[in-house]
Amino acid sequence: MSDFKTRPDSFPPIVKNLIIINVLVFVAQLTLGITDKIMLYPIQSPQFAPYQIATHMFAHAPNMYFHIIFNMFALWMFGRVLENVWGPQRFLFFYLVCGVGAAACHLAVQYIAWQNMDAAIAVGDMAKAQTYANSLAPALGASGAIMGIFAAFAYLFPNTEMFIMFIPFPIKAKWAVLGLTAIDLFGGIANVSGDNVAHFAHLGGAITGFIIVLIWNKMDKRRFY
Repeated sequence: MSDFKTRPDSFPPIVKNLIIINVLVFVAQLTLGITDKIMLYPIQSPQFAPYQIATHMFAHAPNMYFHIIFNMFALWMFGRVLENVWGPQRFLFFYLVCGVGAAACHLAVQYIAWQNMDAAIAVGDMAKAQTYANSLAPALGASGAIMGIFAAFAYLFPNTEMFIMFIPFPIKAKWAVLGLTAIDLFGGIANVSGDNVAHFAHLGGAITGFIIVLIWNKMDKRRFY
């Protein structure tokens, strides 16, 4: 990695403003009850609206403070590094596209699940229909975009050692991200009852982030870090 041309900013503007926006939206969710309007519903749902593809990534579970705290901490911890390397415009583009990529993956999987649910209902297999219905909950949160940030950080700084909760030894970034991806892949496929994590949104964000940095690396080798 090349040296920074200027001293790295510990709280760069895009990361700062994204955190502010997320916090303001969270306050609005708690006070105005707007969560149902801004989270992301399946395309077939009558509650789906195209704007939710954007708004869902700034909303968080109002009854789970840990959800927004973890996402905003991760955004600051890893996003500030990427913004210092890329600059504000490129980082903002990256963040938003990862969020949209997460939504696209989530919606595609839910579209298939809804079709399979309808097919199961048509033949009277209600147990199977319920299994598919369990995966059709609306999604919200910045986690998809955050997973894109994780993927980019691991690509740029693969051997950076990180301490993760409940693991008493440091893990290199590349292995940490691979581990998180594997967990999401298993969680998405297993579709365990009671699991309220949008695993395929996480995977969509991570894949989108990886593709973007891969393309940027090939297109701009002289400037890429």
